[in-house]
Amino acid sequence: MKSSKKLFIALLLVSSSALFAQQESIFSFYRYQMNIVNPAYAGADDKTLLSGGIRNQWNGIENAPETQAFSFSTPVGKNIGLGMSAVRDKTFIETSTFLGVDFSYKLKVTESTNLYLGIKAGGNFYNVNTEGLQTYNVMSDPALNSISNFNPNVGIGGLIRFKDFYMSLSVPRLLNTERAKNEDGYASVATDKPHVYWSSGYDIHLDDTDYLILKPSFFLRYVNSAPVSIDFNTMLNVDDIVEFGGTYRTDKAYAALINFKISKKLIIGYVYERSTRPELARAKNTSELLMRFEF
Repeated sequence: MKSSKKLFIALLLVSSSALFAQQESIFSFYRYQMNIVNPAYAGADDKTLLSGGIRNQWNGIENAPETQAFSFSTPVGKNIGLGMSAVRDKTFIETSTFLGVDFSYKLKVTESTNLYLGIKAGGNFYNVNTEGLQTYNVMSDPALNSISNFNPNVGIGGLIRFKDFYMSLSVPRLLNTERAKNEDGYASVATDKPHVYWSSGYDIHLDDTDYLILKPSFFLRYVNSAPVSIDFNTMLNVDDIVEFGGTYRTDKAYAALINFKISKKLIIGYVYERSTRPELARAKNTSELLMRFEF
């Protein structure tokens, strides 16, 4: 029974490589951590923001994908913003950590329209640790050597805001990076190509007192030679205390989201997500936690 369970987990993790390896980290709470993918957001809210998130893919499955994210941004002076971001992805024996520093500059287009331009500089630490693997060979397999490397990278982004409307376009990693991949049962070197992120949203005030605000938005991910992935999201903000809603992802997934404003400075959120892919039917659900401080 244990061996069959381990076999299922191994097959699931291998298949996940084929399904999702062409995409960078996915977050349902993207509106609360946008400078991870777009450096133009650094300082754009005119607040000092500190956000952290954890996403556990397929809860209950050992060694399933896990993503941890951290972002910080603050305005500096009148038109300049600075920020930092870190994203760590771990799946089975593979770990990838991207660290970036953000710089943004605000241009006032009209009295009510601002354009933010940003640049991100950093790099990715990639590691495959094979020490814990067990094989049937008496001699060690040279193909199972551990991998550890660092790939520097740069990214760019733009953001336009007009009253309750925003539109964001960015490429956070312009340079190709190398990693390992599974190809017909053999380990080989793969190249991750730049990802393009496009997002837009509009806040609809349902009454004159701003007690109810509807927040529809979308978040598009594109990379060459892979299907386009889009999140369609709608949230309802109630008295700036609780916000809840749902997301449909074109990767055949849907999610329920909720966050609470615990105090003027602290927001805590939770996401429950499920996939409708037949090959992931036994993989259980995905959970995501968010914590954000405003200073």
